[in-house]
Amino acid sequence: MKSTLLAAAFAAATATVSATTAFAAPVKYDLDASHSQIVFSYVHQGYSTTYGMFSGFEGEIMFDADAPAASTVSVSFPVDTMLTGWEARFKHFMSEDFFGASDDKDVSFKSTAINVTGEATAEITGDLTLNGMTKTVTLDAKLNQTGESRDGKPMLGFDAQTSILRSDYGLGKFVPYVGDEVSVMISLEAVAAE
Repeated sequence: MKSTLLAAAFAAATATVSATTAFAAPVKYDLDASHSQIVFSYVHQGYSTTYGMFSGFEGEIMFDADAPAASTVSVSFPVDTMLTGWEARFKHFMSEDFFGASDDKDVSFKSTAINVTGEATAEITGDLTLNGMTKTVTLDAKLNQTGESRDGKPMLGFDAQTSILRSDYGLGKFVPYVGDEVSVMISLEAVAAE
């Protein structure tokens, strides 16, 4: 999912990336696992909003500066790397009520289209696979900043958001008492690969 957002950010950032960076061909960028995260939230019985997070994952972006819409993004990570802040909740999520019922334990996102919507914004559409089911989602992405890493490598940072219905992925236990809609917030950094 995060990688998808980066492609949009790259498209918006083409004009502002350092002039010393040459983009004669598509360039590979790697997500900075230490500064990239996905935060999700849902409403619990109308009383509170519950949060969880994924962090420490990796992804790849192939950015084509000459044709940003032709760029690609992909990311994948195990669902059991979820952070909930409460061990009992994590165990419930991994039970047969939710993710334990599927043999597919990976979450993945692969972009299928990038639509640059402004100087620093884009919509990234792609296939989100969750709980063994694949659906199309669109991320609203915003470029935060371009620059260079401490060792001089080009890098980008961006935020993105979307929402999904957990019931679309076979995770509808306790709907409507526990909210079906899951809000997803993504914040990523990516650095040009070696």
